[in-house]
Amino acid sequence: MDLFKDIQQAQKQLQEVISPTPLIENLNLSDEFNSTILLKREDLQIVRSYKIRGAYNKMCTLSRAEKEQGVICASAGNHAQGVAFSCHFLKIMGKIYMPKTTPKQKIKQVQLFGKNYVEIVLTGDTFDDAYAKALADATQNNKAFIHPFDDLKVIAGQGTVGLEILEMYHKPIDYVFVPIGGGGLASGLSTVFKQLSPNTKIIGVEPLGAPSMKTSITNQKNTPLETIDKFVDGAAVKQVGNLTFDICNKNLEDIILVPEGKVCTTILRLYNEDAMVVEPAGALTIAALDYYKEQIKGKTVVCIVSGSNNDIERTAEIKERSLLYEGLMHYFMIQFPQRPGALKEFVNDILGPDDDITYFQFAKKNSREVGSVVVGLELKNPNDIHAIKNNMNSKGFEFRYLNESHDLYTQLIG
Repeated sequence: MDLFKDIQQAQKQLQEVISPTPLIENLNLSDEFNSTILLKREDLQIVRSYKIRGAYNKMCTLSRAEKEQGVICASAGNHAQGVAFSCHFLKIMGKIYMPKTTPKQKIKQVQLFGKNYVEIVLTGDTFDDAYAKALADATQNNKAFIHPFDDLKVIAGQGTVGLEILEMYHKPIDYVFVPIGGGGLASGLSTVFKQLSPNTKIIGVEPLGAPSMKTSITNQKNTPLETIDKFVDGAAVKQVGNLTFDICNKNLEDIILVPEGKVCTTILRLYNEDAMVVEPAGALTIAALDYYKEQIKGKTVVCIVSGSNNDIERTAEIKERSLLYEGLMHYFMIQFPQRPGALKEFVNDILGPDDDITYFQFAKKNSREVGSVVVGLELKNPNDIHAIKNNMNSKGFEFRYLNESHDLYTQLIG
């Protein structure tokens, strides 16, 4: 099988359902990094992510009997929307398994695109849980399983992103930053560039809490992770595909791991500066630029903005994670005097003029002279935390710093 030719064929198939997404220079990023930073806006896709490309291409290739039997897939959200849209467009019945942790907005969108052609089943806490149930159902009922990434027809569909980039931009491209979940997009795109622009360096980007491709390439075998941080839900899988591992292992120049908090900072920045609404996976490649700022000076760089399916209910968590990463939000468990005026003393003697108490909760009220209080502080300057700790020590406030006690922070704050 010639994957590159399949990608070219997929582009023809997709012409009936999608239009090419824009490739736009971001002037703010170009100025910051002294480079030409181009954003491939897959967040503007009809289902607000690139996943429609692989799902539709795969489903077009099914036999008539397979289409009549119906399809099954598993997804954390974006692949599900692509399958749902394709089910409705092609008049194929589909059952879609999604983790219970999938944002409500994505579940609603799946139903919106699929209408009466799809059934949604919520199961498990991760994509891998949903995947296991979906695969078992497909095997038992002899239905086609539409894999989100480890299928050559799906990979070919995703690879059309690469063809569009090279058709739109005719000058040399030095770097392409591509997000990695299961690896379908990175596999297809890198195949195109190896064929048509071999001097372009393809840089994969994964969330720090789910480095499945990075771990596998380091080990030189497809390696499942025991645990992952599910926050970047569009790119958080415990194991990449066997096909995608082999392709990425050959084609990728490097893989960058980006902390989830930095992803959140990038989401907020894009919204505030460019009025762009991106999901965590969609912000990965832009968040990664900082780690290559020396290499990309004076270069032409493409970042794939993979999707915009972000649930507004996650905004508070995104802001919290961003502040924690930037060193502007700090939590303490303090032995607080239980007497009148204690809070005023704390504010006047411990905090600076720009520090703000955003959380104050007795962990356990009692009749003793002191009680455990969980205090959250938002700062304007991350360096101010040193003065706050010194002030508490000098004034006799006993405390535990919860930012460095992950388990205790999770238990007390959430």
